[in-house]
Amino acid sequence: MTISHAAKEMGKYCDSVTGVEGSSGINGSSKQAAEEEEEEEVPEPPRNFTMKQLQHFNGKIDEKTEEPTPVYLSVQGTVFDVSKGRDFYGPGGPYEMFAGRECGAALATMSFDESLLDDLSACETLGVGDKAELENWLEKFEHYRCYPIRGRLVPEGKLPSADRIISMEELAKYDGMNQEIPEGEHAGYATRPIYLGALDKVFDVSFGGVPMYGKDGPYNRFAGKDASRALALMSFDPKDVENTDISDLEEKQVKVLKDWVKSFEEKKGYPVVGKLDKKL
Repeated sequence: MTISHAAKEMGKYCDSVTGVEGSSGINGSSKQAAEEEEEEEVPEPPRNFTMKQLQHFNGKIDEKTEEPTPVYLSVQGTVFDVSKGRDFYGPGGPYEMFAGRECGAALATMSFDESLLDDLSACETLGVGDKAELENWLEKFEHYRCYPIRGRLVPEGKLPSADRIISMEELAKYDGMNQEIPEGEHAGYATRPIYLGALDKVFDVSFGGVPMYGKDGPYNRFAGKDASRALALMSFDPKDVENTDISDLEEKQVKVLKDWVKSFEEKKGYPVVGKLDKKL
């Protein structure tokens, strides 16, 4: 997804929330320029996946778009786009049960046992022969089939607690600008976390929002910040981005903010990784 395409998609969402065309500022000549801009489509940067997010990519018809979703699967945490093998992994295919699932242990043991799916830890307890078979599958997917790698699956147990309190100083560390390989507590992630505060919640938008909120993304200015006021006002004004006070918002502006939070949780599936130390 290019930046202009991402901005247009966000513009559509802003319009749907407010009921006003061009509420995001992507309208008129700027919208026309974005639509006329011809840029080569580049692959999206690697992203992190929750188990629930991965399950969406099962090749079935998406009720919202009425189009089939891509077919992704995870092998020992590496998420591959196997859409080119839809006949095998998509609906009706012999391996359709693996679509949208972590299936490393099942592939390694050549098993269709449902209990082996979505269990990353099972890959660690495989025998020597099965581990070698697992490596063969990884080699086959990446270098023989050349299935694109879309990111990494992060098991729920590795996600921070949604109840921990995150200070503004801690929040600011995850602003999407650090592109180094994740390590330490975030080892195994495809990209470093990107935090965004809204209301009293902190979302990790690296789980699908890297093109929007990562380095050079059109909404990077919200990353590492409590963006509640800016989101409620649909504002890029630095004064609103830096201001965390929402006590003077009108009722309809509070509703817009709550709609953003609902979209982050339900539509995007961004995991909540903490709470802001603030009173609402």
